[in-house]
Amino acid sequence: MSNSKLRKVDSENRAFKSEWEHDYFFILNKDHKPQCLVCFQVLAVLKEYNLKRHYMTNHKQKFGKHSCESRKVVCDQLKKKLFQQKSLFTNETKQQEEALLASYFVTYELMKAKKALSDGELIKNCAIKMAEAFNENKVGNKFQTVPLSKQTVTRRLEDISNQISNNVKDIIANCSYFSIALDESTDVSDTNQLLIFVRAIKEDFTIFEELLKVCSLHSTTRVTDGAKSMTGTISGFVGFLRQNQITVPTLHCIIHQEALCAKSIKLSTTMATVTKITNLIRGGNRSLTHRKFLTLLEEMDSAYGDLLLHTEVRWLSRGKCLVRFFELRHEIATFLREEVTNSAELQNDLEDVEFLRNLAFLTDITQHLNVLNLQLQGKKQTICQMVGFVDSFRKKLHLFKSALDKNNLLHFPCCRKLSEEEEEEEEEEEGGGLEFRDYSEIIEDLSSEFDRRFNDFESFRPDISLFSNPIHCDIESQPGHLQLELCELQCDPSLNTSQVTGIDFWKLLSPERYPLLRNWALKLCSVFASTYICETAFSSLKHVKSKNRNRLSDVVLSHILRVATSQLEVDFISLVSSFMKPQCSH
Repeated sequence: MSNSKLRKVDSENRAFKSEWEHDYFFILNKDHKPQCLVCFQVLAVLKEYNLKRHYMTNHKQKFGKHSCESRKVVCDQLKKKLFQQKSLFTNETKQQEEALLASYFVTYELMKAKKALSDGELIKNCAIKMAEAFNENKVGNKFQTVPLSKQTVTRRLEDISNQISNNVKDIIANCSYFSIALDESTDVSDTNQLLIFVRAIKEDFTIFEELLKVCSLHSTTRVTDGAKSMTGTISGFVGFLRQNQITVPTLHCIIHQEALCAKSIKLSTTMATVTKITNLIRGGNRSLTHRKFLTLLEEMDSAYGDLLLHTEVRWLSRGKCLVRFFELRHEIATFLREEVTNSAELQNDLEDVEFLRNLAFLTDITQHLNVLNLQLQGKKQTICQMVGFVDSFRKKLHLFKSALDKNNLLHFPCCRKLSEEEEEEEEEEEGGGLEFRDYSEIIEDLSSEFDRRFNDFESFRPDISLFSNPIHCDIESQPGHLQLELCELQCDPSLNTSQVTGIDFWKLLSPERYPLLRNWALKLCSVFASTYICETAFSSLKHVKSKNRNRLSDVVLSHILRVATSQLEVDFISLVSSFMKPQCSH
């Protein structure tokens, strides 16, 4: 049989007739299908024969006795019943969606605050109690419907994490360039956690820094935190890349390098004495000694209320500890003399001019290093900004050395304060005060250490110079493929008069007129210059996986860290829709 002779229902243009409502108790539903008002069955084909057969077979015996007006009344009652049921179903679905959305909201906030998965029930109970306090029983009943058990929160967390992960993959697939940052640390259960973050940049210079993966290393680890096994060219991570013919620029974290430079200062004995005295007063099981010291500080109206403990893993800890110790040195000496037995040697240190000179200088130079460290911290900084901060500090070191060679303590407030105190005590001696010229050697050694450790970044120096000052750069010394566009750029009046600098300047460049320059700038801005974002994630890790929550699975830990560290917006509506679709289809 030919196709032309086949009957097509869609082409017959059948229309629903109003009298069929009363004759057969059928209406036309929202899908334009005939639906029975009695049993709610939906017929596939809109045809009077089908409606009549259904009525005669299933409902005539019950409704055949009705005619005219009574039949119309029955029809209206059946329609009302059907609409009420549909409305009830719609309201129930809406309430389910609202409760589901609320559970996603609570889960997201819990993970952002790095709270336990089981805290969902606590949040729910608190919300119900608050509703009761405001005499809002209806609201309290709605809170009762929000699913927030530990298992449910875990599932919601997985949904949110998967959406973020998919968004990150989309960003990487559509970005101009990307780089990765890797760092490793040990959690409370002695499991090595390797964090991999990605930094991607789009055509409009929008930068994304997101967690790519958490690798829990339960066996032997071949990559460690900021050491040569990471940057080593033979057995380190960089070596593994080269063995697999992967040639990419690699950098050791700028902040780690700065911290290692700070540790090279040759005054470790002084720091050890400070730590020993601090621990003697407030370390370990010395609560009584500590309370006595606090009382003494209060009685002496001291500038600070307590000493600070030093922690090696915290970048700024040393400087803060030294400042507090130096300012309280007189109170500490008095306390050791009056309250602590067998501390004669430590008392002598606090009265020894050489120790005090070392303490004052170490405090000052560490404070300068802390200022640099704070500048280097922060997300989405470009390599140009960070190298600029380091270069600025290297200039300061030359200034410090020149000043100390003349015993000029302008930039060393603790040294100056100590010198003035000694001068007051020895007014009768000609040319009183302390000499600090010999510390210029330490400054020189520190400067050499910076030169050595930051040698990796010298290969970026020409690019950094061009990025920072494209208007006044020497065009002939720049890469050949950029020279022609640089000629146009330096003669562009709108760009020449712009006060914008850095990455904001490069955003102004027209993609049509300066495609090569924009592409070059995008590539440079995509570089991760530090693992600061990894360090902040490790801080989150310590809250998430603590001694009280040390049995989290690797998968759940990964989900929590992804949500806790992500800056991407979550589309909660799509999560709810995806969750409800299977139920609706069912």
